Amino acid sequence: MIVDAWAQHPTLRHAQDPVFESLRRWTQSPMPTAELPVSTTLAMMAQAGVDRSLISAWVAPRNVMISNDEVAGFVAEAPDRLVGVGAVDISRPMDAVREVRRCISELGFKAIRVLPWLWEVPPTDRRFYPVYAACCDLGVPFCTQIGHTGPLMPSEVGRPIYLDQVALDFPELVIVGGHIGYPWTDEAIAVATKHEHVYIDTSAYTARRYPQALVEFMGGHGRRKVLFGTNYPMIMPAKALEHLDELSLDDEARNLFLGENACRVFKL
Repeated sequence: MIVDAWAQHPTLRHAQDPVFESLRRWTQSPMPTAELPVSTTLAMMAQAGVDRSLISAWVAPRNVMISNDEVAGFVAEAPDRLVGVGAVDISRPMDAVREVRRCISELGFKAIRVLPWLWEVPPTDRRFYPVYAACCDLGVPFCTQIGHTGPLMPSEVGRPIYLDQVALDFPELVIVGGHIGYPWTDEAIAVATKHEHVYIDTSAYTARRYPQALVEFMGGHGRRKVLFGTNYPMIMPAKALEHLDELSLDDEARNLFLGENACRVFKL
């Protein structure tokens, strides 16, 4: 089973947002002009043999790029293939807590994701803490971005070492740091090794671009700590997996990475 731990089914608002101009420069992809049907996302998953994808809402300080209700609608079109991940406005703490509860209890989502670079504050900022507490109460993972940002926003807030303090303050909180933490991948590995409930996902990177330290971690004592992710539609699933065999993972490490870790962490 292959599970994509970090994906989006984008709305046109999300796809056209100016913050992603720099990513289009990297991918050399044109500006989208029409809404993407869910069938396209499912087809891209099928092409790569991806069984399930966790698709997230996007809530930014000044706009909602993909709402939680829109994600719920996408999931409803393919409930056996798509898994909802909620997003909240951390500038309104009590509203955020209520929305976390609604996402999990009413919409059936399996996690919450908030990106520090969107808010230009690190994950130790006080505004995150009510969300962490709500995730702990509900027993769901908190997903976030670690490493530098592709969009032209400050990267410092993505330093993985910030999650060390979060994990100390909330030892029961399951934290999944997406985008491998580059150029601070060693920090990400150190924090994931230190804390029982901290994980790394490989979204936004193809297998050929994984740092060697991460590959060694995945194949060794960190084999239960790393989850496959794409950051679709930035990277197509087939492209993300294209050179996986070159990593020389044994069967156990490969199966854990591709799906078993995600099924355990997100209770799929």
